Amino acid sequence: MTGDELLDHADADPELVTRSLADIAVSNRWFGGWWAVRRGLERVLQGMPAGSTLTLLDIGTGLADLPRAAARWAGVRGVRLIPLGIERHRTAASLAKASGVATALATAEALPVRAASVDIVIVSQLVHHLAPEAAVALMQAADVVARRGVIVADLRRSSLALAGFWVGSRLLRFDPTTCADGLTSVRRGFTVAELRGLLSRAGVRARVERTPGFRLVASWRTATRGPT
Repeated sequence: MTGDELLDHADADPELVTRSLADIAVSNRWFGGWWAVRRGLERVLQGMPAGSTLTLLDIGTGLADLPRAAARWAGVRGVRLIPLGIERHRTAASLAKASGVATALATAEALPVRAASVDIVIVSQLVHHLAPEAAVALMQAADVVARRGVIVADLRRSSLALAGFWVGSRLLRFDPTTCADGLTSVRRGFTVAELRGLLSRAGVRARVERTPGFRLVASWRTATRGPT
């Protein structure tokens, strides 16, 4: 792995974790994190009739800002999404619960959910924290537990992305730890070919797309629900 980040450690200082997660939520809003997830939702929910109710599990949910945004977005379109979260950081799990999203304290390596027990799984900005073997295992596990589809969103590695985050994080007055970790995250990001390679190793057929903010999103329907 390239570098080291605060959120790589489950025992990280709770105060630092809280500040970092707040900055990440801002970054999701302004630097493309939500746009990538929304693009994946558009594909996975295509053809879903108004009035439907679905569960959505966000692995590594942080402050649960993304599943809450997804629920609001889907609600405008007549689809009810029930957001759920998984977090390995006790502080993050508590904050996600306080925001109204039921969140389990668990790791991506041992998901506390049964096969085909949720409709949609989101994995946002988590894969770059994992070694390739663990990333492949997580994609396979997400495919197993999702009844309808999976969305994997992450960072696209680029020198322009590094420069943009360096400037933007300082303009938005992010915590110094977030500023440093954000640059490490970009360096850990993927090219389209690299993300496709991990998906291929996981045995899933997914479309990988570029989205604004130097993001990549892979989305697919699960095998029991039809083609990608």
